[in-house]
Amino acid sequence: MTTETDDLLYTVINGVARVTLNRPDAANSITPDQRNRLIELFAQASADLNVRVVVLSATGKHFCTGADLRVSRIEETSRPDGAPERTVGDVGRNIKNGAQRLIMSIMDCEKPVIAAVNGTAAGIGAHIAFACDLIIAVDTARFIEVFVRRGITPDGGGAYLLPRMIGLAKAKELIFFGDDLSAPDAERIGLINRAVSADQFSGVVDEWAGRLAIAPTKALSLAKGLLNSSLDVDRTTAFDQEAWAQELASRTEDFNEGVQAFIQRRDPTFRGW
Repeated sequence: MTTETDDLLYTVINGVARVTLNRPDAANSITPDQRNRLIELFAQASADLNVRVVVLSATGKHFCTGADLRVSRIEETSRPDGAPERTVGDVGRNIKNGAQRLIMSIMDCEKPVIAAVNGTAAGIGAHIAFACDLIIAVDTARFIEVFVRRGITPDGGGAYLLPRMIGLAKAKELIFFGDDLSAPDAERIGLINRAVSADQFSGVVDEWAGRLAIAPTKALSLAKGLLNSSLDVDRTTAFDQEAWAQELASRTEDFNEGVQAFIQRRDPTFRGW
């Protein structure tokens, strides 16, 4: 299956859904319409049994340089005479309905999501990558917490994601200074999984996507949920969630296949349900 718009590409081949940002002339900055379509696509991938893994990538030399400020907008509402164009609450509501919804759509996607970062990931573009389950970047890519350069605070879950990924002190360093972070340094501090050379980049992405596309999809979905909530719940809750996740996984056909493959000493053939 293939769908295509001017600024977003979507294909599903052999269990791999590929979502590709396609605004290279705008450094793949995100528009509101593009953001909303991305949210729809991640929900679609969750429900589609043909999809076993999602790869999020971009065309051109940048991954995503943030929100396109030329077209970003706050939803118009009727206002009484004399009211200002913007009041307290407008921006926060816009963030909740926009950037935060996008990040949640990636984190809540029921399939593993790989970020294939081909170049600069800045602002919400960096947080889109960080929301993914696995991050592979070309070694010339850069990650930039650009918000301080604009005199604003991070949005799109940055202050939530970064401390959980690299610790509070390092998160503060990146957010307070807004310096460029190279992909090799991002790998060194545990922010991304791999920084690879340009000639290896596509191969590594395809290899990881291929392995996940034949994995037990429901088990991965349940494990993703456990891991994403692990730092937000107490031990008792975490253990309870773990027990129920195992209960659910044990009711899948892939579990039965995994057991039979073990007994018969052969490689399992998982179907994703």
